[in-house]
Amino acid sequence: MSSQILDELSLYLEKTLSPDPNVRRPAEKYLEQMESNENFGPVLLVLCNKQDLAIHLRISASITFKNYIKRNWKVNEDCQDKITAADRQSVKSSITDMMLTSPEQIQLQLSDAISIISREDFPEKWPDLLPALVERLKTGDFNVTNGILRTAHSIFKRYRHEFKSNELWTEIKYVLGVFAVPLTELFKTLMGLVEQHSNDANAIKIIFSSVLLVTKIFRSLNAQDFPEEFENNMETWMTHFLNLLQYDNQLLKSQSEEAGLIEQVKSQICDNVSLFAQNYGEDFADYLPKFVTAVWNLLTSTSLETKYDMLVSNAIQFISVVAYRPQYRALFENEESLKSICEKIIIPNLFLRDVDIETFEDNPEEYIRKDIERSDVDTRRRAASDLVQALCSQFEKQVVAIFSSYINALLQEFSGNPQKNWRQKDVVLFLVTTLASKGQTKKYGATKTSELIDVIQFYESTILPDLSDQDVNNFPVIKADDMRYISTFRQQLPKECLINVIPQLIRYMTSNIPVVHTYACHAVERILTLKNPTNNKDNLFTAADLQPFMPHLLSNIMNLLQPVTGENEYVIKAFMRVCIILQESVEPYLDGLIGKMTDLLNAISKNPSKPNFNHYLFETFGILIRNIGQKNKALIEKFESNLFPIFNYVLEQDITEFIPYEFQLLSLLLELHDQNIPSVYFDLFPFLLMPALWERPGYIPALTRLLQAYIQKASATIVKEKITGVLGVFQRLIASKSNDHYACYILNSLVEHMPSQVLSEYFKQIFMLLFQRLTGSKTTKLVKNLLVFFSLYSYKYGVNEFMNIVDSLQAGMFLMVIQNLFISDLQKVSGNLERKICAVGVTKILTESQVLLSNEANMKVWISLLESLIGLFELPEDTTVADDEHFIEIEDIPGYQASFNQLFSATKREPDPFQGQIPNAKIFLAKSLENLSSSVPNMIPQLLSQLSAASQNHLQTYLNESGVQLR
Repeated sequence: MSSQILDELSLYLEKTLSPDPNVRRPAEKYLEQMESNENFGPVLLVLCNKQDLAIHLRISASITFKNYIKRNWKVNEDCQDKITAADRQSVKSSITDMMLTSPEQIQLQLSDAISIISREDFPEKWPDLLPALVERLKTGDFNVTNGILRTAHSIFKRYRHEFKSNELWTEIKYVLGVFAVPLTELFKTLMGLVEQHSNDANAIKIIFSSVLLVTKIFRSLNAQDFPEEFENNMETWMTHFLNLLQYDNQLLKSQSEEAGLIEQVKSQICDNVSLFAQNYGEDFADYLPKFVTAVWNLLTSTSLETKYDMLVSNAIQFISVVAYRPQYRALFENEESLKSICEKIIIPNLFLRDVDIETFEDNPEEYIRKDIERSDVDTRRRAASDLVQALCSQFEKQVVAIFSSYINALLQEFSGNPQKNWRQKDVVLFLVTTLASKGQTKKYGATKTSELIDVIQFYESTILPDLSDQDVNNFPVIKADDMRYISTFRQQLPKECLINVIPQLIRYMTSNIPVVHTYACHAVERILTLKNPTNNKDNLFTAADLQPFMPHLLSNIMNLLQPVTGENEYVIKAFMRVCIILQESVEPYLDGLIGKMTDLLNAISKNPSKPNFNHYLFETFGILIRNIGQKNKALIEKFESNLFPIFNYVLEQDITEFIPYEFQLLSLLLELHDQNIPSVYFDLFPFLLMPALWERPGYIPALTRLLQAYIQKASATIVKEKITGVLGVFQRLIASKSNDHYACYILNSLVEHMPSQVLSEYFKQIFMLLFQRLTGSKTTKLVKNLLVFFSLYSYKYGVNEFMNIVDSLQAGMFLMVIQNLFISDLQKVSGNLERKICAVGVTKILTESQVLLSNEANMKVWISLLESLIGLFELPEDTTVADDEHFIEIEDIPGYQASFNQLFSATKREPDPFQGQIPNAKIFLAKSLENLSSSVPNMIPQLLSQLSAASQNHLQTYLNESGVQLR
């Protein structure tokens, strides 16, 4: 391998570490192009192991290698495999040994890469991986042992969250057969070494790092079921777990704010025994009391330092798991026990510490993420909150009574000296929220509340007075708590309360404290999601409700939206929600809003960094374009003149994160035009047909959406000139299992909007491609889409035209399509419009195809087809899918491409292909049968008598509703 190649790759790896996007992006593009080259993966591994290369570049090479494996190892039949068979074998033959002998930072990356490879290849295509790892355990070298355990953990940890399946059971059974006994033996050896080396600082740390990995692997291997291999050794595992919970060694304790090895081990053991208490109660019953005692002692003797947070959280979680289960009720029902838990465990862990306040002030995003996003699963507060709810599930009256006295005492302390004792008020607000909420989701807030807590009364007596304080920066944590209370209980608070508090929330948007103004925006946004209880499709709040607050509301939100410093997803989400409610009422403010939003988009397009913020910004543009452009066509040009320069920049610089959004907004703008399409759309169209764009899976949904918009609005001009290019796109997509539905979407649009004379010469080739794909790789998804296309084609061009073109490919094929597709799979078609199109198409086939009534055999097909159509009307959708069908979702396809994120505001509004002429498909069937019956007297009633009784009854209902009597 030439040193020139290694030097060149090293240079580009160095550039990818640059903070300057003008240096970093080209280097990333270069590495993306290199991924297709043979030997790329093995070369990166050489760099990982190159001893004379700077360590930061070796680490960079290992990260690049891991990401390369992540994107490309999984074989996707629709894309070219970028890794040759030889490279795959080379990687698998060398990576394990290299990982075991690498420095830890590189070892971690290579271990993850092994995990990714094993997800696809283990055990069938990599049968020697696990035996090789087990064999290397015998070396006695703990650096090697830890590398093996780390790799095993990275492979097995997915068992914790995988859905049960026969394939998974088979894999776990194989793993247990190879790994369970060596793991148990290693654990026993390690526990012996713990005693021997308890005074040797270096040795005990290495041993405990192995113990930690063993306890993690134990958790993964027991996640799906309690295996016999561990059941036979349960005494060994549980005894050692108990001893480890009680073990203490100053040499293992962390001297920093991060958890040390001993805290991590104890934390993992708490997690393990929580699993056993929750899932394997009978097997664990004899050990449970001892663990409850050990965990209780741990909790009451552990300080409030942050390094113990994970340990305390998992320990409390164990107590919660036990408290939730009625069979352990006796452990808690004594009032002294409950008081002790509330006083010694819950209350101390609800208080904010100095470090939490530092997070509030210096890292608001982290504080918000943990608090209102409920991602604080590992925090003391969340664990204490869960324990409160666990105890309330069994002893609600006693727990509320106990906490009521604490709440009163804490409020008195706050009243005595608010500046000093504001944390007491914070605990009260958090505790009341926890006690009152018996069920909660992110989407709806509290869904069920305690009958013992008056949510509205507490709001009026405590929350509203707090928020009435004119100083928006005073007691910021308490104000944030108040606004979180409103967000949480928005479903329970009357509309009048919410209307009255909105001006206060708008005022708090002016706070210079990030958490406070963020919570104000979040509360407004959550309030505006509420639906009208009498009609769940309508919003509770209307534009008229917001009208009095409009100037301040929009002004305060706009002031918070600043490039870099103001890319706050809660602020932009609040603005988006306000625009949804206001609809066209926002038009008087449009000039200022578009200017501000365009400046923002222009700035962030230079270096996109916050995907959620970006998404909501584009969503807001879409909402404004749709709501205002529909009412005032003259304003479409204003959006275009502001957005098109940025769109050009995004395309020129290939900013992949934004391109799918751009295509969706272009679709929306184009569809709002009437006849006079601006020339810029003409100029863009050839670019959209370039194969390079369609090679990026994340672009395909948005490109298809845009292509459909062109076909709808400019089929006779722009599209007609480039019809062969459009059909080339169709041909590319129909060959792909992942993307064939997009091919059908384009085809349907062409049939619906394109002049028939333009398409007529291509239809035979189109049908040939469809049937070739159907023969080569039939899937449920493809069949559903073909049924819609065939039905639309039959409606648009006539059944005889459909029959002739199908039979021209192969004699008698029309009847085969009716029997093997329509009759067998019609029930699987989904979507109201799609099912209506199929109903109309099948009705046309039944009533216009003379072939189906030409002989007795074909008449039986006619009867079966009518049965299927009635089933389409009356039976639920058939959702069964063949066992061997596993479609790759567009978001899961690996690669550098941005994934596709649908803009709700730019969702395609499907026009009625029947242009209002067929409002009811059942009545259309009845009327069509009437016409058929009059042309062939007496035949149709005789055929209908052969339908099943249920189908005859349903059909008679359609006839009665239509006023039709068949002769």
